[in-house]
Amino acid sequence: MSMINNELNRNPLQAVDPEVYTTIAAEQKRQQENLIMIASENLVSRAVLEAQGSVLTNKYAEGYPGSRYYGGCTYVDQAESLACERARQIYKAEHVNVQPHSGTSANMAVFLAVLKPGDRILGMDLSHGGHLTHGSKVNISGRYYQSFSYKVEPDSCLLNLEEVRKTAREIRPKLIIAGASSYPRLIDYDGFANIAREIGAVFLVDMAHTAGLVAAGVHPNPVLCSDIVTATTHKTFRGPRGGVIFSRQKFAVSIDKAVFPGLQGGPLMHIIAAKAVAFKEAQLPSYAAYQKNVLANASALSEALIDLGFSLVTGGTDTHLVLVDLRNKKISGMEAEKLLERAGIIVNKNVIPFDPKGANNPSGIRLGSPTLTSRGMKPPQMREIADLIEQAIAGRNNGGSLARIKQQVDSMCSEYPAY
Repeated sequence: MSMINNELNRNPLQAVDPEVYTTIAAEQKRQQENLIMIASENLVSRAVLEAQGSVLTNKYAEGYPGSRYYGGCTYVDQAESLACERARQIYKAEHVNVQPHSGTSANMAVFLAVLKPGDRILGMDLSHGGHLTHGSKVNISGRYYQSFSYKVEPDSCLLNLEEVRKTAREIRPKLIIAGASSYPRLIDYDGFANIAREIGAVFLVDMAHTAGLVAAGVHPNPVLCSDIVTATTHKTFRGPRGGVIFSRQKFAVSIDKAVFPGLQGGPLMHIIAAKAVAFKEAQLPSYAAYQKNVLANASALSEALIDLGFSLVTGGTDTHLVLVDLRNKKISGMEAEKLLERAGIIVNKNVIPFDPKGANNPSGIRLGSPTLTSRGMKPPQMREIADLIEQAIAGRNNGGSLARIKQQVDSMCSEYPAY
């Protein structure tokens, strides 16, 4: 037996690398002992964890099922084919590529497939809820392409499709992008699709944040009206960290070539197997119930915060996330993030539309319900957490108050374990 196998049999990680073992143990403890409200995070199942940590990590498999550049791909072909077929069934897609390493990789592959450097793209402004990869000037999407953006309305902070249409007609982009990372309302995908058809643009939806909601049928499915849809398999979807692309059949060849060999080499077969497991879980009746709870919890959290005097961007939520404008609470997003972490509540600072403070020290925080829902929490717990957030902000200069809040957080975390 090899030296590696001897080490693994003796004690897999602790014996080989006690520093990393200790770090992972500490992170597991952190996840258990804090109320994690990052909208883009979740808890995967033990089945997903097992697939992700499997021997499939050993296999190189450049290419696609049935057409690899290496031998010995029989079983990884099976895993990838299962992932693709399950994803097709869930989202009613014509073509699926499960190889992108991330949502960003998926978006870059789409750009490579349908654009040339210098082509025009139109996406949601980053500071108004969009994503870096939708044309931000600091991202490759805003450096290799002529990027233009549409914004939300100043009063309502809602999208106005007539303004989007007006901008699209003026600039004539080759690609229109819909989707967001901090916009808490439904997006009219059919309306965007009509605009794209009017000007002859390719229509891309980035549903990274809402993929799980869509899979459960509790959110509109953009695959039905779009040319191409990208997503992540984590966030609301509750799978491993990774990306996926859905497309019309006419884009299939160009998408596949853009992913490999255009941008990536060997796919991460252990992650693809974990994606297959997550797609299987998404077909279970319990998954739909879970996603309904995600929405109910976000709604309950939103309503409770409003009752406590918080100002919410758009006045509420239709999704899993809540964007809070903290200006009336006289605290910045950065200060609130650090303060709440001391109390055991993990959120992220976030820019709000027309933010006077800017992205480095924004006026808002973004909250999400997926992780707490995965722990079994329901609307009564959301209302309790909203109250704890209010207490922490109101008593931010009172160490004793924060200590009492942390005790309540500890009690909730014990009652609803992460694993």
